Amino acid sequence: MLKVFSGVVFCVAMALVVGGELHGQNPGNPPAYTVITLEKMHCDGCAKRIAGKLYEVPGVEKIQVDVEKKLMWVHPKAGVQLSPRGLWEAVERGNDRTTKLHGPSGVFTSKPQK
Repeated sequence: MLKVFSGVVFCVAMALVVGGELHGQNPGNPPAYTVITLEKMHCDGCAKRIAGKLYEVPGVEKIQVDVEKKLMWVHPKAGVQLSPRGLWEAVERGNDRTTKLHGPSGVFTSKPQK
């Protein structure tokens, strides 16, 4: 019985570690990615247009999208801190409006100064 319990505990611990890594998180550290909440993104076409502009921001490696929730997760390349202002302006160039930007540099509900 103890071996079975130990195996279950190990599997749960591994799932938590792997789950955190999949989202760019390390225990005790802030997330490396930036979450952008958008005003109007309503379809995959909108998401592709906005993502195309975000990929132009230096240091962007990967973007994940949830159209239904109007969210984008922007992941930087290793060792890079993305410019909150650069991300905000990229969304504007993609013809949408950021309502909230939350990342390693803080939480913004208006265009960041840098």
